[in-house]
Amino acid sequence: MCGLAGELRRDGSRADIGAVERMAATMSDRGPDDGGSWSHGSVAFGHRRLKIIDLSAASNQPIVDSAAGLTGVFNGCIYNYRELREQLQARGHTFFSSGDSEVVVKAYAEWGVDFVDHLVGMFAVAITERDSGRLVLARDRLGIKPLYVDERPGVVRFASTLPALLAGGGVDTGIDPVALTHYLSFHSVVPAPRTILDGIRKLPPATVRVYQPDGRVDERRYWDPPFGRDPRRADWSEQDWQDALLESLTTAVQRRMVADVPVGVLLSGGLDSSLVVALLAEQGQRGLATFSIGFDAVGGREGDEFVYSDLVAQRFDTDHHQIRVAARDLVPPLEAAVAAMSEPMVSHDCVAFYLLSQEVAKHLKVVQSGQGADEILGGYHWYPPLARVGRDQALDTYATAFFDRDAAGLAQVLNPEYLTAGDPAREFAAAHLGRAGAQDAVDAGLRIDTTVMLVDDPVKRVDNMTMAHGLEARVPFLDHEFVELAATCPPELKLAQGGKGVLKEIGRRVLPWEVIDRPKGYFPVPGLTHLEGKLLDRVRDALHAPAARRRGLFRDGYVDGLLRDPNAELTPLRGNKLWQLGLLEMWLQNHGID
Repeated sequence: MCGLAGELRRDGSRADIGAVERMAATMSDRGPDDGGSWSHGSVAFGHRRLKIIDLSAASNQPIVDSAAGLTGVFNGCIYNYRELREQLQARGHTFFSSGDSEVVVKAYAEWGVDFVDHLVGMFAVAITERDSGRLVLARDRLGIKPLYVDERPGVVRFASTLPALLAGGGVDTGIDPVALTHYLSFHSVVPAPRTILDGIRKLPPATVRVYQPDGRVDERRYWDPPFGRDPRRADWSEQDWQDALLESLTTAVQRRMVADVPVGVLLSGGLDSSLVVALLAEQGQRGLATFSIGFDAVGGREGDEFVYSDLVAQRFDTDHHQIRVAARDLVPPLEAAVAAMSEPMVSHDCVAFYLLSQEVAKHLKVVQSGQGADEILGGYHWYPPLARVGRDQALDTYATAFFDRDAAGLAQVLNPEYLTAGDPAREFAAAHLGRAGAQDAVDAGLRIDTTVMLVDDPVKRVDNMTMAHGLEARVPFLDHEFVELAATCPPELKLAQGGKGVLKEIGRRVLPWEVIDRPKGYFPVPGLTHLEGKLLDRVRDALHAPAARRRGLFRDGYVDGLLRDPNAELTPLRGNKLWQLGLLEMWLQNHGID
């Protein structure tokens, strides 16, 4: 796991290695173990390394393969790199390192842009060809690893974080009004390629983009799994589905133990992370390090779920660590979490993940996490209503449950200069839910959540908060082969038992019943769920700051009304509307965007 940066000049000048090094320097938290840079003519790369596989200097980056005429930078982990290495050696390739980064470059040398089809893992990669000057950018299938792009006349810059591009200088930091409507409507999700800033875009997941020497830009989406019934599995019983998903998930967690350093698990005590622990124990893992976080109760609301995580830790005899966060001023860790965000994210989980990662990083460099199971296997409350409607009603049903505001609501919040024609978030959802490749309304809802919402909310949240402390998080539920299989599973099996029914049945084979039949839990941060005291003061200060006044995103009357009664207006998902506005301004101001 690392941070990468780079520049391609398209105006005949040499790449600005100084700008690339500034960009890379901002990502020392993502890669605290080593750093490097490289330039040749119109291309320059920078890199920060977190040593996970091949701890020697041979795997330092940028990777320069003089024989193949290739140079690359890579962020992520390729779980099948040993198998690929053997294949490539059989085809005549020789290696100077024992890591996965060189395997990625050699895979490109062998298969060209189709190299991504051979990679099993999470990755963002940039490769340039010495002789042609071609630049290739690629991102993994589920968008687990980020890649941001600043493309202007004559130059393309790219990096693992948005703030890194800001450090390069010259970014158009105007607010993208379409992205702003997504943020305020689509529960803070801004789908790729947009970001909240006009000048920065995201390479979409499952995408290879090629910048050709003649100025052309070629792009293809290389993975788009069907969400519907597979005729080859038409005769499968419920037991068959459980067996197949269990086998696939077992493979996924086993793959994610590939490392030259110890691997632990973030154990919330919920079904998903508990199942990861159980499957690893079944594979013979002993003394597995597990970590849980809890906060002091506030206002009668419990702040920990230790009773469940302790139960799992005891059952599987893990080396368990309870991280207790005493009642305190949560503004400082909130400020730190905001600074670690590549994009504004409203979830209170960010602070919990930030604090948890801070402590876990004192013990380990790599953990597995249970993120993604709800989106993949139907764990949210808006899926059952979708099962009761046809595809033609999917949009209204989904928007009612998930969207924070409609067009009329946006008009109440935003000043006229930031309003857009129509309702971009709803139009995006309509196109996504309506396109081919999903069999019914539930399948369409699971697809948009798996390929869009999951990427630009939970997955991004985990990446940003863990990597702020040089901690690599691996997500077995987002193994692409597991996702492909789950996408074809009948919705009624997923939605049974209040959601994730098929996973609960798998869990009954290996987990204590209390973990399976408990109410759905979240990372609880009681001090942040009700705006008051210092936190409310911080939100008020952000919304009244000179930068916010100059920017003028929000109508004064609307903001004043929210501040008079800070906890009165909630979204359908119980998000605080004042917090949503305040967090955006905090993020913009934290990153120096005036």
